[in-house]
Amino acid sequence: MNIRGIRGAITVEENTAQQIEDATYEMMKEIINLNSINENDVISIIFTATKDLNQQYPSTIIRSHFNWRNTPILNFEEKDIVNSLEKCIRVLIYIHTDKEKEDMVHVYLREAKNLRPDLCLK
Repeated sequence: MNIRGIRGAITVEENTAQQIEDATYEMMKEIINLNSINENDVISIIFTATKDLNQQYPSTIIRSHFNWRNTPILNFEEKDIVNSLEKCIRVLIYIHTDKEKEDMVHVYLREAKNLRPDLCLK
């Protein structure tokens, strides 16, 4: 069994709890489905959000929508870099898997596709 990381990012148009919730759910659902993840596979999850998103913790969506109660999750503020992408939620999920690194499907949605076009869906 290997330990692998899966990356994802998504943007929202407005700093509202509902938009943060909807975007986080959309991104996580895509990552979970494309990588066939269940909670027992997950070691931990790290979310970051740009400083202009302060109405909701992304981790609450994992607890409320996916009912993952036994996964360690942290939320951080993304470093504020001049001219960087705004209103962006990023995630790094560590999992146990038999898959190789190149088999991990990273999910970049909306404006976040510009962050890592090399990792966008194949």
